[in-house]
Amino acid sequence: MAITDASLVALRVFRAVAERGSFTAAAVALGYTQSAVSRQIAALERAVGADLLERRHDGVRVTAAGRIVLRRAVAVAEQIEAAAHELAGLPGPDGAVRLGWFTSAGAGLVPRALADLRRTHPGVTVTTREAATSALIRALRAGSLDLAVIATTTPLGLPGAGTPGQGHGLPGAGTPRRRHGLPDAGMPPLRTRVLTDRSLMVAVPANHPLAGGSAIDVAQLRGQEWIAGHSSGDERLMGVWPGLDERPVIAHVARDWLAKLHLVAAGCGLTTIPPVLAGTVPDGVRVLPVRGGSDEGRQMMLAWLHQPLPPAAARLAEALQAAAGVLE
Repeated sequence: MAITDASLVALRVFRAVAERGSFTAAAVALGYTQSAVSRQIAALERAVGADLLERRHDGVRVTAAGRIVLRRAVAVAEQIEAAAHELAGLPGPDGAVRLGWFTSAGAGLVPRALADLRRTHPGVTVTTREAATSALIRALRAGSLDLAVIATTTPLGLPGAGTPGQGHGLPGAGTPRRRHGLPDAGMPPLRTRVLTDRSLMVAVPANHPLAGGSAIDVAQLRGQEWIAGHSSGDERLMGVWPGLDERPVIAHVARDWLAKLHLVAAGCGLTTIPPVLAGTVPDGVRVLPVRGGSDEGRQMMLAWLHQPLPPAAARLAEALQAAAGVLE
């Protein structure tokens, strides 16, 4: 067999597996059985004559041969989509951008950027979806997203890795940024741009003894009750200060940020909060920095795969950059 014998269905299934990181997740997304997905991948690998996926205990990883096939599969899918638009008499997708974002970015950054973009470039159509950073990176590599706002964790106080706006194809200038790590070792490397770079903070009830100062000493966090969120995939337990030297007391578990903050307002405990959410807290909550211990940095980064960005995606990137400047 040869790759020319590969079916469009097999290519579509392969793209779904690469994006979602597992046969099971791809089967759910496509409405197939897991065995059907396995058969399509096996048929595609026979046609190519190489393993396209590395099977691992935590899912799958695309091989070097798989990256070549994936790039071509994406191109085929885009051509078919363009043909469907033409046949339906619809305008092409040149003004369409697919944006992914991690949870915290949806509270302020993404809505602000989209509102500005609608005002300045009404012809650009943006579709968005929320996912964990690892899933967003897979979607970028699978070609089902054009841009993604992702989260990274970095120790503060390290030498800067660059300045915002320098390199990576986006204009701008600003203060030096700290070194950050991208949770992706695939090739070619993703292109990134730091949007915000600040320290993690703690939300406390307004009537809490810790709420009276301008900052919280890390030692004062010992023995406190916490409101945490379930971790998923590669994410750690969210809501507990990472530098604690004790086993935390978790009084409540909630995945939704708004629910956690309202529990804080009700006096049910403390929770950590990304700086991007500091301006969205409800009444009855104070957000304070933490002094001492290991300082915890949080970055929002814009990531994409192909350079240069298409005009519509570049305009969205500029709007996200501007919105991030307001939030900083």
